Amino acid sequence: MAENQLSLIPEKSEKTLNILPIIIVIIALFALSSTAIFIKIAIREMSAVTTFFNRLWIATIIFGLWSGINQARTEITDDEAVLPQQPYAIKEIAFLIAVALVHVLGRLSWTWSLTQTGAANANALGSLNPLFTTLGGWLFFNQIFGRKFIIGLILAIIGAIAVGFEDLLHSNNNITGDAVALISSIFYAANFLLIEQIRNKFSVITILLWRCVIATSLMIPVVLIFEKQVFPVTLSGWLVVFALAAICEALGHGLIIYSLKNFSSGFISLFLLLNPLIVAILAWILFSEKLSIFNLLGLALILAGIYLAISNKESVQSKVNTHIQSPAESES
Repeated sequence: MAENQLSLIPEKSEKTLNILPIIIVIIALFALSSTAIFIKIAIREMSAVTTFFNRLWIATIIFGLWSGINQARTEITDDEAVLPQQPYAIKEIAFLIAVALVHVLGRLSWTWSLTQTGAANANALGSLNPLFTTLGGWLFFNQIFGRKFIIGLILAIIGAIAVGFEDLLHSNNNITGDAVALISSIFYAANFLLIEQIRNKFSVITILLWRCVIATSLMIPVVLIFEKQVFPVTLSGWLVVFALAAICEALGHGLIIYSLKNFSSGFISLFLLLNPLIVAILAWILFSEKLSIFNLLGLALILAGIYLAISNKESVQSKVNTHIQSPAESES
């Protein structure tokens, strides 16, 4: 009897290890889904650009403190002397800068597209980033995706568009705004692909800290030139931008980057297509916005697409070699 109980322990541990990465992605999804709600509240007091800027610099402080605490803990707990960190190679620095650059360009282009076209158009075209992530992985990083994954991808994208289909029918077409929204989805895809390439070289904290520091530096001249009000003026405004930094940027994006260790960028971007639907449900609960038949149809298609994608394990798993890790990475 005791032997049978012992034999069940590894099986349970293995199942837990298989389920845990999915749970982490789901938590990240809900954290990121709160972004639209917080922004909707924040723009009552400030512009979307200044909201993004405040979110970035507050997140920079959070990641800086997090990194400092980790470093201090390492020095205290390690018996052996900590070896000095090797300077980053030029290629590694270039990747980190590129991640920050496409992150800022993606956010700004999508925000600007909202001023030139309808929200439905911007959301629908912004939902195409899994297509560009998959295409970019295949073209530039030799990633191979199975037939089930491709079918699931198509179903999920159709589902994401169906979520905003009613608004899409009543929106006014604007070629410029639509084109910029489409370009923003390409930047989002590039962000996923670049992070996937450096995920096993740098820790989550390092990637996010570099991204926020560089992105904040890029945003400073933008807000100083184009914005009159840079910071929140009320306590509620400060609380909202802090929530954006802590919940959305630190928790949401942190867990997403961590998940790229286990899943491909194509699958992560595909899974995040559930974001618009969760936002619709949250808006229904918090703001009494109605859920339509297209919302439910979109949910069914997205879930069906994700189910097909998961069944193609080779396309879901991360394609980046995992045998080279830095000491900081092993701690994260």
